[in-house]
Amino acid sequence: QVQLGESGGGLVQAGGSLKLDCAGSGRTFGNYAMGWFRQAPGKEREFVATISRSAATDYADSVKGRFTISRDNAKNTVYLQMNKLKPEDTAVYYCAARDSALKSSISQRYDYWGQGTQVTVSS
Repeated sequence: QVQLGESGGGLVQAGGSLKLDCAGSGRTFGNYAMGWFRQAPGKEREFVATISRSAATDYADSVKGRFTISRDNAKNTVYLQMNKLKPEDTAVYYCAARDSALKSSISQRYDYWGQGTQVTVSS
């Protein structure tokens, strides 16, 4: 089992950048594939980015070229670097882990979730 906690959210202007951190517990953190998801008011939770145990990555089309997911297993941490932010990126961002080495864009395949961190982008 792993416990997750996100940080780094905040308020930024359109075109700005933020970097989110997700800190995990346990010495086996590096065995889990990880994902970032987000949920805006009145909308379903949606996929943002995922990274496998071996650091292969996938991104939602809406963030491709602007966001970068990465991991540092020695620090038990996964990151989401967000650049060129848009008002439509405003959401609560969630970090998730799954009991698999394989990345996935499907939220139902994730086993552990953080509490979320708010990202607000002003126009």
